[in-house]
Amino acid sequence: MLKALWHIIRRELRAFGKRPIFLMIMFVAPLGFLWMFTSLMQAGLPTKLPAALVDEDDTHVTRQLTRILGTMEETQFVMQTHSFTEARQAMQRGEVYAIFRIPKGTTEAALTQRQPVVSFYTNDTYYVAASLLMKDMRKMGEMAGLAMTRETMRARGFRDDQIMGTIQPIVVESHPLGNPHLNYSVVLSNLIVPGLLMLIIMLTTSYSLGNEWKRGRQRHLYEMAGGRTWVAVVGKLLPQTVLYTIIFWLIDLVFYSYLDFPCHCGIPRMMLWGFLSVVASQGFGLVLFELFPGQMRMAMSACSLLGVMQFSLAGFSFPVSAMDLPFQWLSNIFPLHHYFLIYVNQALNGYSVSYVWPHVIALVAFVVAPLLLTWRLTDAFLHKEYRA
Repeated sequence: MLKALWHIIRRELRAFGKRPIFLMIMFVAPLGFLWMFTSLMQAGLPTKLPAALVDEDDTHVTRQLTRILGTMEETQFVMQTHSFTEARQAMQRGEVYAIFRIPKGTTEAALTQRQPVVSFYTNDTYYVAASLLMKDMRKMGEMAGLAMTRETMRARGFRDDQIMGTIQPIVVESHPLGNPHLNYSVVLSNLIVPGLLMLIIMLTTSYSLGNEWKRGRQRHLYEMAGGRTWVAVVGKLLPQTVLYTIIFWLIDLVFYSYLDFPCHCGIPRMMLWGFLSVVASQGFGLVLFELFPGQMRMAMSACSLLGVMQFSLAGFSFPVSAMDLPFQWLSNIFPLHHYFLIYVNQALNGYSVSYVWPHVIALVAFVVAPLLLTWRLTDAFLHKEYRA
């Protein structure tokens, strides 16, 4: 049995040499994704997003407020004008993502306690930029109100220490847990890059097995395995398991050692979860191939469809708990969802392993699930021919 397994592994390694494009997809593509996403989000958080300031009042108070607003980290006023129409046209041309408007009479209304209104507009076509600018604009609106109150109290003769005690009686300290620097790359790169690797694993699993039927060599593979289906499958997929595990570990080293992303559970444990995710993804791809035995095109189409769906249902872009109940159930059939929860609880939050056991068991279930459909693969080895 071991001899048969070794012969199949050698056969697969020789096949890699004959199909360099296959090896490039397995090795070069994941590393390309790693480089692309870590470079794309190298700054961690978008800063200095272009915005327009419309100061129709143009008083010493609003000019002072403008200088304060210009210090916001994520906002840069690339345009200052007295015309709202001009600013709106700039937003329509895509030159700015937001407009902060101070209407005429704001200072006078504030000093006479007539509740002035400032307004801001964001272009939510650019969702991330608009969300960040909305946060800054909301803070700017609060600061504008406080600035007006300060000027009113100064005009009435209050000292600065009395003013600050009135307009800000409680100082708030914020402590973002898990990702204190609010680095987008910590969350997105840590899920998108492994998710794309898991998608590639599913596809190559279906492709490498289906290729045996396409080339009419499935019976030869079955005979090499001595009539043991599991020996044929393990021998076929084991070289890929080793290669993908090395790539996953390399990704972990880049994230947690080179880029210094938070990893409270330690790199070795994340490597363990990475290996488990690799074999779970292979199990997922194998199950889909067993559902369409001998039909490489159908199996790869199913892997593509479900592999892309897992990005939406994994929970890192939209919380699973806020989804409709059927989608909450559906999210559990994807390996990426369980890897995401393990990553959040272990690497980001540093919780005990007891918090993630259900998701570890789920990944193990993906590994053993193909055993339930082995009979379909055996029947395909013996009786099914390739169908385009």
